[in-house]
Amino acid sequence: MTEKVRRHYDEVAEIYDLRYDKGVGRSYHAHISEQVMARLPQGGRLLDIGCGTGLFAERYRQRGGRAVGLDLSPGMIGRARNRFGNADWVVGSGETLPFREARFDAVSSLLAFSYFHDPDRMLAESIRVLRPGGKIALCTLGRNFLTAGLPALHSLGELARVRQVGMGSFGEHYYSGAQMADLFQHAGFIDVKVSRCSFAHLNLARPVYELARKVEPLVESRLPYLAFNLVASGRRPHDRR
Repeated sequence: MTEKVRRHYDEVAEIYDLRYDKGVGRSYHAHISEQVMARLPQGGRLLDIGCGTGLFAERYRQRGGRAVGLDLSPGMIGRARNRFGNADWVVGSGETLPFREARFDAVSSLLAFSYFHDPDRMLAESIRVLRPGGKIALCTLGRNFLTAGLPALHSLGELARVRQVGMGSFGEHYYSGAQMADLFQHAGFIDVKVSRCSFAHLNLARPVYELARKVEPLVESRLPYLAFNLVASGRRPHDRR
């Protein structure tokens, strides 16, 4: 399945930015980026796992930090290198990070966590490469009635050979808030916080998207179950013994 994910993102690398860096996609990606950014230390050294074409890593770098982007897809990494030459771009797996212990001040991941078939290992690797006191924050699809039908939709898209980012059956997992908190705590993170975000989705027609954006703050604060993404964060303790 990992190879299938890699092939898919190699195939869509050239159109990835059309989804997340144009039109409503840019607004959507900026919103989830800010949710993750707010939980990370600024000005440090970041590892962005599943970095895609480097959009979040570049945003972090523009705010005074240094960034390393890692992605399973050589096609994505190639696009990141072409777009943003001021960071290190590495082809690799988030479940076996090619970095020594305590290398980074922050770890991030946007919309990639659902693809990991061993999330415990990904989080164990993340806490290993974080410095004591370092923080992790990620955004992933949460489980609710709005996302329940996505696996079937993705399977249909794959059968129809729809060439669209994420449109395929990859065995991805959608988590509840409680499951995410358990995963983070089991990995050894402290100060764990999980909340829901995103009600306006980039697949909506622009007028509907703009309406959804207007009510999004209310949904996130008062009706969080209607939000379809989860943002989870934690901190590596200074003493892991």
